[in-house]
Amino acid sequence: MSDSDLPRPILVTGGAGFIGSHIVDALVERGETVIVVDDLSSGRRENVNPAADLHVLDIRSEETAQLIESRRPLRIFHLAAQMDVRRSTEDPAFDASINILGTLNLLNAAVKGGVDQFIFASTGGAIYGEQDVFPAPEGHPERPVSPYGVSKLAGERYMYYFNVAYGLHVTCLRFANVYGERQNPHGEAGVVAIFLKLLNESQPPVINGDGLQTRDYVHVSDVVQANLAAMGLGGFHIFNVGTGIETTVVDLYQGLRQAAGSELQATHGPAKPGEQRRSCVDATRLHDDLAWPEPLALDEGLQRTADWFRQNG
Repeated sequence: MSDSDLPRPILVTGGAGFIGSHIVDALVERGETVIVVDDLSSGRRENVNPAADLHVLDIRSEETAQLIESRRPLRIFHLAAQMDVRRSTEDPAFDASINILGTLNLLNAAVKGGVDQFIFASTGGAIYGEQDVFPAPEGHPERPVSPYGVSKLAGERYMYYFNVAYGLHVTCLRFANVYGERQNPHGEAGVVAIFLKLLNESQPPVINGDGLQTRDYVHVSDVVQANLAAMGLGGFHIFNVGTGIETTVVDLYQGLRQAAGSELQATHGPAKPGEQRRSCVDATRLHDDLAWPEPLALDEGLQRTADWFRQNG
């Protein structure tokens, strides 16, 4: 059998991270040959499925482009990103270098390497900004108010160009607030993980402001299912990935406290300047077009996540 007769691999950027590593696991379970590209700046080597081929590389590098051109993956799941909204406001150029220039490096290499499909981890709340309707459909006006949201929207625009100009099939998945097992409790991202880490250490979390700001919390297992459902989809598409349900930070904390079996009450600190007040996305299109199943109920997802954090420290 020649190399051309072998099944083509699938490449996952950010495959050592929270969401990416779960996607890698699911692909390995399906019998796919998986290549992971991750610089391990936030991802963890131990998250990577041992059956996957890990390359510790920066997505902006020539080495990454050469890997794609030489291994010729059938499709790329692009999860690697600068995802800290606060850091994006402090250093927009750094955010753009990864989320725009890094993405362009992958897209150019994808065309040269004959990649069939590019599946992109985009963002719902950060792209829509302050919403006119709840939940927001994909056609909602795009009004990002952070460099992170701007860079993700720019990535989608470049992908549309690559679809039109080169025939690269693209699916953009606009995630709501993803939570679940393996989420990083350090830094700005992931309030569920941050709260659970503090609860496990018997430290009362601090809620910013009145805690009545809302988000749409979707479990990582549902995000994995959305990515798998997009495999093989031709053309250019955008789908929201969320529950369509708003949950306040106060209610989220009460659910986490119950799941963790803690009696600790949270304290309230000053509100974060410029924080989005409400965010929630409509995933009807994903349900209807790709048969995405009903997402996990929040209380069940929080219990699974709390159990994982308890067992894994």
